Amino acid sequence: MSTKKILDSRKLLSATAKTDLKELNALYKGLMKKHHPDRFTEEAERAEAEETSKHIIDAYHFLVSIHPETHATNKEEFERTATTSVISDWRYKSMTLHLIFGDGSEYEYFGVPQNVYNKFVNNNGNLRFARRHILGVFSYRRIKKAAENSEG
Repeated sequence: MSTKKILDSRKLLSATAKTDLKELNALYKGLMKKHHPDRFTEEAERAEAEETSKHIIDAYHFLVSIHPETHATNKEEFERTATTSVISDWRYKSMTLHLIFGDGSEYEYFGVPQNVYNKFVNNNGNLRFARRHILGVFSYRRIKKAAENSEG
């Protein structure tokens, strides 16, 4: 995934970077009504509507996951991870950096240039470097929540 996915998702839903979650939801519902497979009787139209609906659903969930309002809701958990956990593993592909933290949480960062990734790797995946140059800089989404503390 990349910044292209962000742009393509926004285009599909007719959203912008400034579209709030309420507006995004309204755009999504309007498109789903228009493209719902149950509205079509011909098999070819129905199949096309199913495919379009899948793309709309994926785009909507993706945009919600990277939205600033979603980030604000999860801010406390994100800050706890970013300040107290270590980066245990990472992957990088097509300007997308996938970070796995010691607390079990996983995040994707979009649009990370190769030179920033190289510096991150040269710092051995150092959390301090990541906090300064990645975590608060690039669009991101949480893939997996931190593991619940099972001590008892």
